[in-house]
Amino acid sequence: MLFDMDGTLVDSEKLWDVALQELAAVYGGILSDTARKSMIGTSMAASMRILHDDLGQPERDPLASAEWINARILELFRGGLQWRPGALVLLRAVRAAGIPTALVTSSVRPLVEVAMDTLGRDSFDAVVCGDEVDSVKPHPEPYLTAARLLGVPIARCVAIEDSATGVASALAAGAAVLAVPAEVPLPPTDGVHQLESLTGADLELLAALLGEPPI
Repeated sequence: MLFDMDGTLVDSEKLWDVALQELAAVYGGILSDTARKSMIGTSMAASMRILHDDLGQPERDPLASAEWINARILELFRGGLQWRPGALVLLRAVRAAGIPTALVTSSVRPLVEVAMDTLGRDSFDAVVCGDEVDSVKPHPEPYLTAARLLGVPIARCVAIEDSATGVASALAAGAAVLAVPAEVPLPPTDGVHQLESLTGADLELLAALLGEPPI
């Protein structure tokens, strides 16, 4: 099992909204809704480019902006994270069944370490962070790396994602994909099973996505 984090397991996108709008205000502007939605699932570097362009300030240093955002998000994450509907129940069921499980996120390791206080440090056999791969989502590398670390062929893995960027990454890697949109609707996509939430998702569904008999 391969789980995305932001918007999939935890409702952290709203915290990103806070940080991004605060930085936009520091820069004397307001981040548009269109630009914010286009950031979901992207790398920090891509998000900062979108922010700067949206504010009409493309000359700003993306590294400096990323440092500001990372520091603010750390503060917000430490205030606590809320689980997405059904996510904790499904994660517990997967772990109880002894299924190899990885977290595959575009967030950087320091943020993920804070999130682990909510997610549980024994919830995953492997963790792949955005600052630990050469190419981030939508490139397939994050998911291929996770499957390799688990010692499981990617074709035998189910990836759960909330964003178009993450779905593209998982599909390109060759995983079965379960999409659960959070902040932005996702169009129907061949090879992608879509649910409104993880409430009611179970091991039988995951097995079906791999074409296996019920667990």
